[in-house]
Amino acid sequence: MKLVTYDEGNVGRVEGEEIVRLDVPTMRGYFERGGADETRERTPLADARLRAPIVPKKFFHTSGNFREHEEESKRVDWSHEIAPWIVFFQNVDAIVGPDEPVVYPEHLTKELDYELELAVIIGRDAKWFGPEEAMDYVAGYLIFNDITARDIQREEMRSGVFSFCKAIDTFCPLGPWIVTPDEIGDPHDLNMELRVNGESRQVSNMNHMSTTVPEVLSHYSPLGFSAGDVLSLGTVSGVAGFSEDPAAWYLKPGDVIEAEIEKIGVLRNPVIPWAEGHPDA
Repeated sequence: MKLVTYDEGNVGRVEGEEIVRLDVPTMRGYFERGGADETRERTPLADARLRAPIVPKKFFHTSGNFREHEEESKRVDWSHEIAPWIVFFQNVDAIVGPDEPVVYPEHLTKELDYELELAVIIGRDAKWFGPEEAMDYVAGYLIFNDITARDIQREEMRSGVFSFCKAIDTFCPLGPWIVTPDEIGDPHDLNMELRVNGESRQVSNMNHMSTTVPEVLSHYSPLGFSAGDVLSLGTVSGVAGFSEDPAAWYLKPGDVIEAEIEKIGVLRNPVIPWAEGHPDA
């Protein structure tokens, strides 16, 4: 099942080429209630404006789970180690949905990068569980594009932490919908690709993780999960900042990013200049 938020914030499930509206005010409420009844309202999928599927109470941003990303950083002498088991909280106000723009803040950064990630939806409240229980709490999967200002990140990492570089307004594309586990099967066997203007940049598979989804969920369970929370699983190799020619690969206004994960779909977002995103500023 594919779950969507659409138009003015309606919640629905995709049935063929239509969206069946569900009787719940928000997607987070859908998971908090443990589901929702259908209404009689149906909307052609092609006519709907898809929004970010969910704005969670907490967004657990984990990284270091793909060691291929660490290895590529060493090849270009990145300023700091990408250690395993990194976690911080993402700014949920930075979330944008499919086809919504990433606004390039040229006055803050000159090194805007992308990071393709699979994200997990937590289906119910949980804490202090082991890997053997972890998948019982997974309610779905979606695509996350972790937009990052690399120049800001380098400065932040001097203190050993980073967050601002990834949490600026519009830096959190999420979508295009939530796909339930029955349609995904094994999350460790999903092809992943990110393209910029049709050119492949990141190509990998979830089986390249150095850990597993249950281990990651279990590891962070002492922090406490709420129904509808989102947890990202880290990016793969191929980011602009770790390429042989970063200046040529960094995002710029006019670019279109397509983040694709097998069995989920494509999350597409254009990059626009600051002035276009803030015409009254």
